[in-house]
Amino acid sequence: MSMTPEQAAWFRDTFTRLVDNVDQALLGKREVVGLVLSAMLAEGHVLLEDAPGTGKTSLAKAIAASVQGTSTRIQFTPDLLPSDVTGVTIYDQQNHRFEFHRGPVFSSIVLADEINRASPKTQSALLEVMEESRVTVDGVAHEVGRPFLVIATQNPIEQSGTYKLPEAQLDRFMLKTSIGYPTLAVTERILAGAVDRNPSASLGAIITTSAVADMADLAATVHVDPVVARYAAQLVEHTRASEATRLGVSVRGAISMMRVAKVYAAAQGRHFVVPDDVKTLAVPVWAHRLVLDPEAEFSGTTAESVVQRAVSAVEAPLARAAS
Repeated sequence: MSMTPEQAAWFRDTFTRLVDNVDQALLGKREVVGLVLSAMLAEGHVLLEDAPGTGKTSLAKAIAASVQGTSTRIQFTPDLLPSDVTGVTIYDQQNHRFEFHRGPVFSSIVLADEINRASPKTQSALLEVMEESRVTVDGVAHEVGRPFLVIATQNPIEQSGTYKLPEAQLDRFMLKTSIGYPTLAVTERILAGAVDRNPSASLGAIITTSAVADMADLAATVHVDPVVARYAAQLVEHTRASEATRLGVSVRGAISMMRVAKVYAAAQGRHFVVPDDVKTLAVPVWAHRLVLDPEAEFSGTTAESVVQRAVSAVEAPLARAAS
């Protein structure tokens, strides 16, 4: 059953209230907040590539507070072990049995801070839980629940002592974006209230975690016309055929686009996806998945420009509303 116009209007209003609430802690970044919330409701994950001190922790805490969820922050370092992330099984001598002690990944919103500073073995500890929302320890699967959002960060400037995320792991993130520095006017507002070290603590909840799961299920019913799906597929094919890439958008990337485009459409109050939704989301959803040809990269070509070229080259179909 497809989403109705009435349900789309309710979704838009609730989504807007969530953005407004989080924006109180992360001033002037409504677009980024909207993207991260869209990823959460599409049941995907986000990679933030940003300089330190731009509000990544505040964003995670504010989202958790807005949905009555929990948030944890894992500082990734070279000595971090996989069990420090997922948890460990310990033998209870008193009860003569093994008990699983949950790691920090068991939370609604998980901030994996500077993920590229941990070893590849520890980074890979997130792969299963990001894909299947569960952790397997000693052959036993443990569900992390819904909602579940990983916000991973990496510093694009300082690369000393870091481990580059492999392409397969980058492909697990639904979208990549950055918060960036605030404008002068917003900076003045932040400094005027600098005594508040934890602005998310004063935020009230807008919805419950169970309501978030309901919104995610509802967003999945947004209509996607075959011509829009074909348009997305043509864009994907264009990135694969480009001379500037060694590896284009994956099938997972194409599916991620459809999932997050449904949420984006519902957030605009529509019960159907239009080509402009795909255009708007193309760079944050697809650019980080591309592997550029070394010569093209040396000449100044970027992944973002390859995606933008595809959007310019492929003619968008006329939008058709769902009946």
